Amino acid sequence: MAIKVISVEATRQIEKAADAAGLSYDTMMQNAGRTVALRVNKRLRDKADARVTVLVGAGNNGGDGLVAGRIIAEESNALVRFYLLKPRPDDDINFAAVRSANLSVALAQDDRDGRVLRNMVASADVVVDALFGIGINLPLRADAAKVLRGVNQALNDTQLPEQPEGRLIDLSDPTSRVSISKPYVVAVDCPSGLDCDTGALDANTIHADETVTFIAAKQGLLEFPGASVVGDLLVATIGIPDDLPEIKATAHVIANAELAANLLPERPLNANKGTFGKALLVAGSLNYVGAAGLTSMAAYRSGIGLVTVAAPRSIVSTLSGSFLEPTWIPLTEEDGLVSKNAISELPSELDSYNVLLIGPGWGNSENTHELLLRLLDKKLPHVVIDADGLNVLSEIDNWWTLLPPNTVITPHPGEMGRLARISTEEVQSNRWKIAAEKAAEWNVNLVLKGAHTLIASADGRITALPFKSDALSTAGTGDVLAGLITGFVGQGVKPYDAAVLAGYLHGLAGNLAAESQGNTRSVIAEDVLNAIAFAITKLSS
Repeated sequence: MAIKVISVEATRQIEKAADAAGLSYDTMMQNAGRTVALRVNKRLRDKADARVTVLVGAGNNGGDGLVAGRIIAEESNALVRFYLLKPRPDDDINFAAVRSANLSVALAQDDRDGRVLRNMVASADVVVDALFGIGINLPLRADAAKVLRGVNQALNDTQLPEQPEGRLIDLSDPTSRVSISKPYVVAVDCPSGLDCDTGALDANTIHADETVTFIAAKQGLLEFPGASVVGDLLVATIGIPDDLPEIKATAHVIANAELAANLLPERPLNANKGTFGKALLVAGSLNYVGAAGLTSMAAYRSGIGLVTVAAPRSIVSTLSGSFLEPTWIPLTEEDGLVSKNAISELPSELDSYNVLLIGPGWGNSENTHELLLRLLDKKLPHVVIDADGLNVLSEIDNWWTLLPPNTVITPHPGEMGRLARISTEEVQSNRWKIAAEKAAEWNVNLVLKGAHTLIASADGRITALPFKSDALSTAGTGDVLAGLITGFVGQGVKPYDAAVLAGYLHGLAGNLAAESQGNTRSVIAEDVLNAIAFAITKLSS
């Protein structure tokens, strides 16, 4: 099932429609609170004498927190305490249930100096943030900001555990470091201080270790800087059916393993290399030798039957000894870059291939500019354009009118800025809006790379990827992604779906590579390439 991505207003409309269809607001609140309680109790399963502090706001988000806290207390041995931003109304049945259970409650209005709040947070094993949810407007009011400051002060004011008398801690030896335990923060629907539409943050936003959001993912949870405080993101449907028209209407989703697995092409047992398609890659230059190798091997790891690499003559001899699987077409070059005259050395019927990849490691010169124009003037198969292919395109007025239908382009934010002729900062601050508008204007399948990569189609669909890891922030990983997309397009997967599938596998491979290396910092593109097979295995199991 695809997880939808919706706005705050859409969330309210869906809740209203669900209530009208017979799923009451109270039932949705009970379901939401129970989901949060299950997450917390799972974490506390093996911990004796656990303490849970629930921060309760004035609205429905606070109601979810009251339900969650009560259930945590009922179904675990944890000591559960509630801190209320404001008194709850007399007819609040969820607060009445907390009172009936004789659970500890503190009120902000009675805590003038914030000492009670700080003690309740600092002494907790788990803090449930049910203050504001999706219902905030920035900037926060002074009283709300004061509470968040108190929470953050308590979360950050950790102390070293007591040490046996006379123990010497050698700080030069990492095996002797003392761990500092901080409360684990579970945000209810949205971390307090984060605008769930835009991803904007208040300076006092509570950073969550995990966020349990309801009905669907909210766009602001996937937008930076907000995405940096979300932690692990979980989506709870709280009983709302998938076929509710208000849910079905949205064309924006976030990919998950189930969605990606369903896009994997079949592998008939009576197949041969022709069954799985052919790709032609026009890539590489003397300064970027590895690009052609990484893209070709990534395409092969996707399962494509044959990859042919057309590259400058001087680098073919270097690469062909290390990459044995591709076939090679040596091209005329000038100054280490492919020459515009190389067009005559490419196969005369380019559309005999299933897919053509243009641009990785190309360099940007008058020759590559002219060669690209000559390529786009031919009858072509499906086309993927990456890296310097995009940089060359960006220098051509109305460049999108030259592309064949269903072209896939794969810009990072800087390349996207050049293509759209806007700043990188503008791209990053309006990723969803710009991706949607430009995919439609340019009539392309647009892969806007970065944390939570967005794949946008000309028909209005957007799929966000769930990955945000610095493991992929290294040279060459973009070549791996381009090769994967090319490989799946070559196997007959529709270009938009191929981009979604490749993007998901690429992100998963990045995570697996980081696990293999023991950290994200040391991951290189070859690690990601080598992890693709394991990512496909994991997705297929």
